[in-house]
Amino acid sequence: MSANEMSDEELDAHFRDLVDLFIDQGNELAKNSNSENIGLALLHAASRYSAFVVSSHAESLAQYEKDIVGAKSYFQAEYSNMLDENFEDYKQVYVNKPVDANAS
Repeated sequence: MSANEMSDEELDAHFRDLVDLFIDQGNELAKNSNSENIGLALLHAASRYSAFVVSSHAESLAQYEKDIVGAKSYFQAEYSNMLDENFEDYKQVYVNKPVDANAS
């Protein structure tokens, strides 16, 4: 089924499945690399792929350069919103975490 044939709910589920695939791959890579490098590699890959997507919709260099402005604004806002949401979600890690009496 193509994305054009999916309901909003199906698109959302597919999106989350794709995210999980990338997270699973990152977790697998973390067995032999540090998490910071994996996170930066994912960011770099996302930016490179996003540039490809924007360029694939432009018919000319002039159109591509025009599209960059809006795309950059869109991707930056989306990333900021997603990061804020995930920071909030990860606060739960500390909710039931035992307090270390020796911590300063």
